[in-house]
Amino acid sequence: MAVEHYDAIVIGAGHGADPLSRALAGAGRKTALIERGQVGGTCTNRGCTPTKTMLASAHVAHLARRAHEYGVRTGPVEVDVAAVRRRRDNIVRRFRHESRRQLEATNGLDLIFGEARFTGPKTLSVRQRANGEELSLTADRIVIDTGTRPAAPPIEGLREIPYLDSTSILEMDDALPPHLIILGGGYIGLEFAQMFRRFGSRVTIVEQGDRLLPGEDEDVAAAVADILREDGVDVRLRAEAVRAQSSGGEVALTVRGDASPPMLAGSHLLVATGRVPNTDGLGLETAGVETDDAGYVRVDERLATSAPGVWAMGDVTGGPAFTHVSYDDFRILSRNLLGGENATTEGRIIPYTVFIDPQLGRVGMTEREARADGRRIRVAKLPMTEAARTVETGETRGFLKAVVEEDTGRILGCALLCREGGEIMSVVQMAMRGGLSYTDVRDTILAHPTLSEALINLFLQLEA
Repeated sequence: MAVEHYDAIVIGAGHGADPLSRALAGAGRKTALIERGQVGGTCTNRGCTPTKTMLASAHVAHLARRAHEYGVRTGPVEVDVAAVRRRRDNIVRRFRHESRRQLEATNGLDLIFGEARFTGPKTLSVRQRANGEELSLTADRIVIDTGTRPAAPPIEGLREIPYLDSTSILEMDDALPPHLIILGGGYIGLEFAQMFRRFGSRVTIVEQGDRLLPGEDEDVAAAVADILREDGVDVRLRAEAVRAQSSGGEVALTVRGDASPPMLAGSHLLVATGRVPNTDGLGLETAGVETDDAGYVRVDERLATSAPGVWAMGDVTGGPAFTHVSYDDFRILSRNLLGGENATTEGRIIPYTVFIDPQLGRVGMTEREARADGRRIRVAKLPMTEAARTVETGETRGFLKAVVEEDTGRILGCALLCREGGEIMSVVQMAMRGGLSYTDVRDTILAHPTLSEALINLFLQLEA
C-alpha cells in the first residue's frame, strides 16, 4: 500500500477542526481532514443547530398560546411536527453544505470520508467510506477532534428496550411522543423537556440528585424546576432509576427515592445522562497517546497529547463540552502551530447557556464554589419582575444573580435566568475579561429599556 505524507492531518470535522484544517492549508501546509460521518460535528448535525431550531418552534407555540395576554386573538394552536422537522432539516443541510463547500474549495486540503485509526506514531490507516479501500497516511502533525456520543448508564434492562438518546430522538418520525420520560436533569434533558412539553407531549423528568443542573447554586436550580413545573413538566427529584423495561408499547422505569412512586410508565424514554468520548477504535495506544480512565485524551494547557506531534481539541479532551470551547481550541492551536506563539488554555473564562425559556446564562464561579474556595464575597440578586423590559414584554420569570469579591469589587461569576439570559451574560463576561469591577458596570450608561440595563439595578443591590 502506497503511503501518502501530509504536513498535517486532522481527524474529525468538528466546529474547531473545520477552520483549523482550512487555516493549515491556507498557510501552505498540505493537509488532510478525515471525517467518518458528516462535516460540522455534533453541533451542526446532532446538537446546537437542530435542537435550537426546534426550540425556536416550541417558543413560537408557547407565545401563540399566550397571545391573549398581549391582547391578540388567535384560534386553537396546533403544532405540525412534520413541518417543524422539515424546517430543522433544511437549516441543518444548509449549514452542513456550506461547511463542506468551504472545505472542498480550500487549496491544499484533502477532505477524506472514512474511519481513521493509528497504526503507529504519526501514522494512520483510513478505511474510505465510499469504497472500503484502505489508505495509509503519515503526517508531521496530527490533531484529534473526534468528539463524543451519548452514554448509556448501567441500569438493569436498559439495553434491552427501545430507548432514545439526544441523537436518536432527532431521528424520530413525525409522531409526537404522548408521554416522554427523560432520564437526567442536565441541560440536554431540560431543553428537550420544555420543547416537547410545548409541542404537546406529557413530559416527566427523572433526576437522581436533589436538584436539576447539579453544578448550579440551589436557588438557581430550584427556580429552573419551578419554571418547568409551571410549563407543565413533571419534575421528579431524588429518583434513582434502577430498572427499565418495555411492555405493551410502553416503557417503564423502576425508581427508588423519597420523592417518587416506585414505577413510572410512558410511551418513550429519553436517556440524557452524559456522554462518552469517541476514542475507542482509534488505536491511540499504538501512537503513544494517553487517555484518562473514561477514555478522554489527556492534553496539556497547549492541547498537546503525550505523543510528540499529536494534539487534541474539542469534546474529546474531556473539558467543557461546548462548541465555543472547541472554537477557542482552534484559536490556540492555530496560533501555536502557525504563528509560533505560546497560547494556552490557562485563565479561560468559559460561559454557557441553557436554552430553556427563560434562558440561563452562566459564567464564572457560582456562589457555592466561591464560598468553598474561601472567598470573601457579596451576592447581588434581582428578580425579573423589577426589570422594565421584562415587564413590558411579559417575560418576568427568573432572576439575575452575581457573585462579587468583597475586597476588590471584582465580578467572580453570574447566573442570569431571564429572557435572553445568554446575551446578557456576555456583557458580564466581557466586563470580567476586561478586569472591570461591579461598580464599573453599575456606573455605565446602558440603553433604556433594554434587558442589559437590568445589570445596573442588579449591582445597585450591593449598595442597599
